[in-house]
Amino acid sequence: MKARDLALGILVTVIWGSNFSVIEIGLQNLDPNVLTTMRFALSAFPLIFFVKKPQVSLLAIAAYGVLFGVGLWWVVNLAMFKGMSPGLSSLVLQFSAFFTILLSATLLKEPIGPLRAISMLVASAGLILIIASNRGTVTTTGTLLVLLAAVAWSACNLIVKICRPADIVAFIIWSSAFSTAALFLLTVIRQGISPFTQLAVSMNGAAAFSLLFQAYVTTIFGYSIWNGLMKKYPASVVAPLSLIVPISGLITSHFAFNEAISSSTWAAIALVLAGIAMFVNAPWISNRFQRAPA
Repeated sequence: MKARDLALGILVTVIWGSNFSVIEIGLQNLDPNVLTTMRFALSAFPLIFFVKKPQVSLLAIAAYGVLFGVGLWWVVNLAMFKGMSPGLSSLVLQFSAFFTILLSATLLKEPIGPLRAISMLVASAGLILIIASNRGTVTTTGTLLVLLAAVAWSACNLIVKICRPADIVAFIIWSSAFSTAALFLLTVIRQGISPFTQLAVSMNGAAAFSLLFQAYVTTIFGYSIWNGLMKKYPASVVAPLSLIVPISGLITSHFAFNEAISSSTWAAIALVLAGIAMFVNAPWISNRFQRAPA
């Protein structure tokens, strides 16, 4: 991966980690279903009226939108409602990196390689250690729901790799319209129209900041960069960068909400970073071993 693309990938994952704290700020004032629906509504409108539909089938755009809005973020919000803390939700969600790699290897025949397989094991061991040392707020139902969301994110990554939309920003904007429609329908079925009619009463500066950050920074900017990398590189090169998300999430939560980070968590963070470093530098390490004299 080129240095510029790597830097952009790391920047996006740092933003995504901080996004969980931003979501928490929004949840202090807004209904979680309304917060998610409005996030995608702002991502789609009014921009969709000024951006041409990407040269991808409408079915693919709709599938991505529903999987992304409902399968990923609605399910994550439901898991948090069932007792999962924001920090642990961000941690468990990163298993999507391995689901994406395995799906791409199985369906698209993308090679992984032994060194990258080992680095995945190292990083996943660190991720499991982080979860084990931060079991303050976790439920079995919540964990299973976030794992389901991780599978949905992996499917979204696969759609991008197969369709390879030329205009990634347009793809995000148009798919967000389908996310909005699906989320609005789900909310009305579960709670009626009242959560939306009460939006003006619940809205304040903090909630507005949360919505704008999620819509324009996290969704349009972040996922445009991420999907561009997914289209450009094999999944086995891009997906492991998402393991930085829980590290960013924990550190952001520490400063935003004064959440303590234990020594075992710091050790686990180091393990995840070591796995990512090994993964990113796998070609260079392999070449060094091949050039080494017998």
